[in-house]
Amino acid sequence: MQFDDDKPLDPSQVEDVRASGPRPGGGGFGGGGFGGMPGGCVLPVGGRGGCLLLLLAVGAMFLFGIVPTPFTGDEGGQQGGGRQPSAPPAASPSGNLAERCRTGADADQSEDCRVVGTVNSIQAYWRQAFQERGRKEYTPAKTVLFSQAVETGCGAADSAVGPFYCPADRKVYLDLTFFDTLQRDFGAEGGPFAQAYVIAHEYGHHVQNLLGTMNRVGRGNRPGADSPSVRLELQADCYAGVWAQNAVKTGFYREPFSQDDINQALSAAAAVGDDSIQRRTQGRVTPDAFTHGTSRQREKWFSTGYESGDPLRCDTFTGGI
Repeated sequence: MQFDDDKPLDPSQVEDVRASGPRPGGGGFGGGGFGGMPGGCVLPVGGRGGCLLLLLAVGAMFLFGIVPTPFTGDEGGQQGGGRQPSAPPAASPSGNLAERCRTGADADQSEDCRVVGTVNSIQAYWRQAFQERGRKEYTPAKTVLFSQAVETGCGAADSAVGPFYCPADRKVYLDLTFFDTLQRDFGAEGGPFAQAYVIAHEYGHHVQNLLGTMNRVGRGNRPGADSPSVRLELQADCYAGVWAQNAVKTGFYREPFSQDDINQALSAAAAVGDDSIQRRTQGRVTPDAFTHGTSRQREKWFSTGYESGDPLRCDTFTGGI
């Protein structure tokens, strides 16, 4: 995974609020809260705020999720009614991403700048894909780098939730320490492309938000092996694979990703399958509680996107998964 050394980066697509330190957590999303277990989310399923069922199991990790927000019927996932979104934190002036992340050469040397380059490539691909398919204009989404806790348009969050997308403010939130947890506690191979896969998955949720897919899934969803929640997550995996196939065309990478790179993504996908997490956290598999799909399904749908390079092949809502 090598960036084009001369490719200019756009650090304005990433906000760095880590220097602000942890912020008061309040009551969590929609009146829920976060438990004291490492990686534990005790947000009640279907609780106030229209949760999209991100609870994997008691003590399980809230991974690659969509921050629960209420949805209205209008396209784009705008928040309607209820508690108004919290104001997101201002970007920290000490982040200095604009000074440190100028070109692809910086992305090859710095994790922060690698995030910038990855986000730039993902959004460049989706902007072009929307144009080619006659969709409305792609609206960019910023990634917010935070440490320990953060205020979002969907409420207060801490690092235990893992990376997530908030449809209310249309931002991706990421604590980079998550990747150490993914490798250490969940057995993922790790590596730069595992990180890229996670980020691309979250931007898959942004695409779903722009296309109205989230609204069609709707409120009141319940978990289960064949649930709309699982299908939504698997589509985001597929969209991540689509970007990976097309990434070199965005001009940010010198050459297509290697098989070793793709294996890093597949390892991460397998590590965060519902069945894998449930075995680790509760010693048994409970399909009725699935929200994100099995390890096999997550690998399958990332591979479907990668092998086809076509977002139209990511219809996880028709037929079996």
